[in-house]
Amino acid sequence: MKDIQYYITPPHQCSYIEGRAARMVFLDPVKRIDTVTLSELSRQGFRRSGDFVYRPECNHCRQCLSARIRVNSFKINSSQQKALKRNKDLRLETRATYHATDVHYQLYERYIRLRHADGDMYPPSREQFEKFLVDSCTNSFFLEMWLGDQLMAVATCDHLDDGISAVYTFFDPDLPQRSLGTFAILQQIEWAKRNQLPYVYLGYWVPSAPKMKYKAQFAALEVLMNGQWTCLPDHLSDQEIEELSKSLGPINQMIQIY
Repeated sequence: MKDIQYYITPPHQCSYIEGRAARMVFLDPVKRIDTVTLSELSRQGFRRSGDFVYRPECNHCRQCLSARIRVNSFKINSSQQKALKRNKDLRLETRATYHATDVHYQLYERYIRLRHADGDMYPPSREQFEKFLVDSCTNSFFLEMWLGDQLMAVATCDHLDDGISAVYTFFDPDLPQRSLGTFAILQQIEWAKRNQLPYVYLGYWVPSAPKMKYKAQFAALEVLMNGQWTCLPDHLSDQEIEELSKSLGPINQMIQIY
């Protein structure tokens, strides 16, 4: 990893906390990295998006916490158990991301259009899909969930040497009652367990961001704080999440973007 060059972005609008500026440190996108290198970078809090491997590097904020689940310590709660039961009719398959088809893109396009029309991934396009989820610098695969011949959900995963990294999940947006997002994480935990891998990396958890609250509902959660992976209590209460958020720095300070 000594020959890897790092760069830092100019300040830009944070996508998690309104009124905050964010910066990212990222690897030279031309440099190809292998699974061993990506695994070590993941342990240091980096994430992959297409060929872009990055980590938040903000001057005044430490709200973005890398999170991972200890697979062998995970215990399902009653709500997650219900999600399993609601989806017991689904069939799981895996395939390399470079074997993506029109069916995958059609589900992705509908998911972004109906669930994230207010986000920076809208409007979706085939080129965006290819660059974001299909093009990969490492060993990546789709964990697919099927109902007969209908594709219901896809969890895009990186296969690391100590686990899998949950890159992005998209699913049928017309079936909220199935809790397909929760079901996908449960299946990633099960896949890692079957393959004797100790962790499922969930990406960044921002305690002050309500849309990320679901990550704190998974037991055996660890977060990277001050360079150390730290175990959190299972099923944090709203008050505990708020206290943790406050300990990471003020979130009401407005930061100008230059």
